[in-house]
Amino acid sequence: MTSRERLLAAIKHEKTDRVPISAYELVGYNSKAFENKEPSYKRLMDHIREKTDCLCMWDLASNETIAATTCPERLKRIEKRGENYTETHSTITTDKGELTSTRRKYDDVYTWWEYENWCKSIEDVEKLMSIPFQQPTYDDSDYTRIKEEVGDNGIIMASVTDPLGIAMFFMEFGAAMVWALTETDHFAKTLDEIHSRNMINLENMLKTRTVDLYRVCGPEVITPPYLPPPFFKRFATPYLKEIKQLIHNYGALVRIHCHGRIGTAIEEILSCGADALDPCEAPPDGDITLRELKQKTKGQICLFGNLQLKLLEKAEPSEVREEVRQRIEDAKEGGGYVIMPTAAPINVPLSPRTEENYITFIDTALEFGQY
Repeated sequence: MTSRERLLAAIKHEKTDRVPISAYELVGYNSKAFENKEPSYKRLMDHIREKTDCLCMWDLASNETIAATTCPERLKRIEKRGENYTETHSTITTDKGELTSTRRKYDDVYTWWEYENWCKSIEDVEKLMSIPFQQPTYDDSDYTRIKEEVGDNGIIMASVTDPLGIAMFFMEFGAAMVWALTETDHFAKTLDEIHSRNMINLENMLKTRTVDLYRVCGPEVITPPYLPPPFFKRFATPYLKEIKQLIHNYGALVRIHCHGRIGTAIEEILSCGADALDPCEAPPDGDITLRELKQKTKGQICLFGNLQLKLLEKAEPSEVREEVRQRIEDAKEGGGYVIMPTAAPINVPLSPRTEENYITFIDTALEFGQY
């Protein structure tokens, strides 16, 4: 089987020749990804290209600004250099006053850190949501390149965010949880407005270009211990169902992305009708083992993940080998499983230990994953 055939078959619970292996956010077939430009990642990326199944993370270009709307004329950014970081200070003018945010990117880490969120109060949320909704536009001009690079080596996956994944990051996370718990009606009203914008934007995105698989991010911010289980049913499930259905209407597959303690939410997740779920974290990071999750889902959803990144970054290779063997044993039977780390390294340079452990993970999965 080609990697493309293998991944699609696993997601659909069809027969495969072996358990698919995904390196997750280390994408072998995307020449623009940092990991394919960084010399310290070269040996690992060569191994990934040769022996794994590429799940290429790629998104349409968009002019969306914030809160699911586009308003570039309202936004001003000032960038400055620190000793080992770049800091961006942003100001947005709303119909009810100005808001500011600050974030940093450190030179040796490929991610942004939020130092100041847009909203410090419910009043600030009202300011942000007062910005009129203008539909973003989407540009698929890069699609030909990425499609040619991936080919039969895998599938293309785009990411979309549910209302929770947008609203909960308006504020510092602790403040957002207090908002949801103490001003629940206001929180609900905000989510409804974001969802109405999101669905328009998602359909415009799908009309511009539909890819193989869509990862829906956001519900993890509402799983315990952050918020009580009933909140998932009220504020995650209804939106996920509508997002899933719209994507299915365009012939694509859906993977729900939900870190943390999903054991209390698994029935709600299954009710959404998605095709796959990641990253399926086991205790102590999650609250349900892969074996238990496999038994509970009973072929209703393809499971991705369950191999913690911290294991690959810190453990001995012999421990990685045993953990990978156990994951295969727990979830191989009946198909519907893609072994995958729960995250990916973002530090530069890549450590020799992480490199060695990734190679051990891949080679062990090939050894034990044959059907």
